[in-house]
Amino acid sequence: MQAFAPGMVLHDRYRLESVLGRGVMGQVWQGSDLRLDRPVAVKTIASELMAVERGRDEALARFGREARAAARLDHPNVTTVYDASVTEETCCLVMQLVDGTTLDYLFDQQEDERFDVPTAAAVAAQLCSGLSAVHAAGLVHRDLKTQNVMVRSDGIVKILDFGLVKLLADVDPRLTMTGEGIGNILCASPELLSGSGTLDGRSDLYAVGCLLHHMLTGAPPFATDQPARLVSCHLGEPPPSAATSGVDVPGPLQELITALLAKNPDDRPASAAEVYVALAPYLPSPDPDRASRRGPAEDPRRPFHVPQGPRPL
Repeated sequence: MQAFAPGMVLHDRYRLESVLGRGVMGQVWQGSDLRLDRPVAVKTIASELMAVERGRDEALARFGREARAAARLDHPNVTTVYDASVTEETCCLVMQLVDGTTLDYLFDQQEDERFDVPTAAAVAAQLCSGLSAVHAAGLVHRDLKTQNVMVRSDGIVKILDFGLVKLLADVDPRLTMTGEGIGNILCASPELLSGSGTLDGRSDLYAVGCLLHHMLTGAPPFATDQPARLVSCHLGEPPPSAATSGVDVPGPLQELITALLAKNPDDRPASAAEVYVALAPYLPSPDPDRASRRGPAEDPRRPFHVPQGPRPL
């Protein structure tokens, strides 16, 4: 298995330029499609992981599942997959390069690290819109977190990194999440952490609840830097309300967040479309004159005023 490096050209077409992010399974590169002359994001499997004979077949199977699953998605709030290669020599997934800012970075740029209710609702609604397509395709993302949510300069929210996408029917314990850091379990559902039962879309909705709480209060529901303590909180500790952080949130919206963070999936909303509908009263008011007015460039901290509608609604 070859090692990846800047300047390398994969399949005589995709040139790797710089590393955008690293994870347990590999790296995400900014690259160029030399044939079509366009920027791309290229996800590669870690060469050191592939060098270990024991984990080689598992990694190939996991990456192959990711490639096939992600290629079936077509939605404005989900990154587009352009190409994939899954062989013993090269494993890469070529995707749309999103020009924007991660939710994680936006929190760092806010003085109080909080969003107002309309902005938080707009982000969450667009996440639910994208998840409605993900779940309709029989998939679960499994890794929603602030680093995997991108807000483009025009306010469109994009769900990134399907490194842990899993077919709903797949219950193979060998392909579960292992070795992840604290950031990767901040929004992990109890059933994902416990490994019990079959995961479905309600696991992602738990993550939406974590992100909503984080956007409104400036901190995740369970704020700790101790992984074992965090897992314990997700599994058995009731989530705090926004009021605990001194934030005034409309009663029905707090009830929605509490329902999303229910320990038992059966106690959560049944679908992403259902959550989208519940968020609708809190979305920014439409501004029909906005399109005809000349003004400053779009502010990525103010998501698009009319989030993409989910399907099926």
